[in-house]
Amino acid sequence: MRRLVRVALLCLGCGLCSLLYAFRQLSLEQEAPRRRGDPAFPVRRQLSDGGGWRAVAGSAGRRDRRLLLPSERYDSVKALSSEKMHLAVVACGERLEETVTMLKSAIIFSIKHLQFHIFAEDPLHRDFQVMLDGLAYQGKFNYTLYPISFPTENAVEWKKLFKPCASQRLFLPLILRDVDSLLYVDTDILFLRPVDDIWSFLKKFNSSQIAAMAPEHEEPRIGWYNRFARHPYYGKTGINSGVMLMNMTRIRRKYFKNDMTTARLRWEEILMPLLKKYKLNITWGDQDLLNIMFFHNPESLFVFPCQWNYRPDHCIYGSNCQQSEKEGIFILHGNRGVYHDDKQPAFRAVYEAIKYYSFGDNLVHSLLLPLELELQKTQHTYCGRIYKVFIKQLTKSIRDIYDRRSKER
Repeated sequence: MRRLVRVALLCLGCGLCSLLYAFRQLSLEQEAPRRRGDPAFPVRRQLSDGGGWRAVAGSAGRRDRRLLLPSERYDSVKALSSEKMHLAVVACGERLEETVTMLKSAIIFSIKHLQFHIFAEDPLHRDFQVMLDGLAYQGKFNYTLYPISFPTENAVEWKKLFKPCASQRLFLPLILRDVDSLLYVDTDILFLRPVDDIWSFLKKFNSSQIAAMAPEHEEPRIGWYNRFARHPYYGKTGINSGVMLMNMTRIRRKYFKNDMTTARLRWEEILMPLLKKYKLNITWGDQDLLNIMFFHNPESLFVFPCQWNYRPDHCIYGSNCQQSEKEGIFILHGNRGVYHDDKQPAFRAVYEAIKYYSFGDNLVHSLLLPLELELQKTQHTYCGRIYKVFIKQLTKSIRDIYDRRSKER
């Protein structure tokens, strides 16, 4: 009898559970359409083909739903972590306009974001601020203005070493301690292709290389260092420091071989002793000190070709930068004041074309074609005879800009 009662109760319990389950399913079926139509009821599931997450809204929210695909996640992270390119320049005296023109050339052609570090005399700061704030395309760059500063005990000596403030570049690794890598350029530099391209040389450094520069000359017969220098210098013809790419973290860590002591010295320890030893024998100031330093540490220098630092010396005695004849000039260096006199009109033509170009104007009609016409007028000079090297890379850089813009649409 007891067994029959237990069986009956068990059957009754099972039936009750089944009935409750049926009511629950019916309730869910009636509620589902209402909840699927609620935009506050998203369904979040992991994609099987890439591990990303796709947010899928219900029917009422489909018109504004956002699908985050794995490739988009990668691109967004890459954009947020993209490295800034740090560019430094030192401007004193009447170099304001020339410096801004240089920065303008960097802005026109570069792809990644630029961070400018501008070291200038105090009276120039306000003018720099006004001119840079007035530039269009401000989203492409940021800038910081710094005062000119040297070690207190030798400040006057450093400032008068060569041109006013030029030796400031020697102290950049010590001042910009939070910057890992830096491109230093003189004020009379013009970029004819993206800064990104010379910045990429950093990845080509081997484990011992800390900086990159171009040779002072390609032709020893007209070289200055190999004919006149009274101090050690790098390689066969020395190096030019007007365009100097630096891994500053490595510079700060390195101990340099030298001819003053058997002990190796760090960057901040070697500068003043070098100046004291060679002060009466150097002509080009801080550039000579760098030549001495890399003479004793040649393994630490990456040398890039002459078209990355193309100067009047490469054409005033006839063309002696073969790479530029093949690929054009990448970075133009108008030393000796050639942007502002009539001695080398080809250099001046490029400078004025960039100086007077207005952001937003068509680069072909407002910059390239007028420049080519001006260059054709300079063929009475040695540099003008090969004027096409001045626009060969420039033409490609402009074409690349428009190609990128068309792909972004």
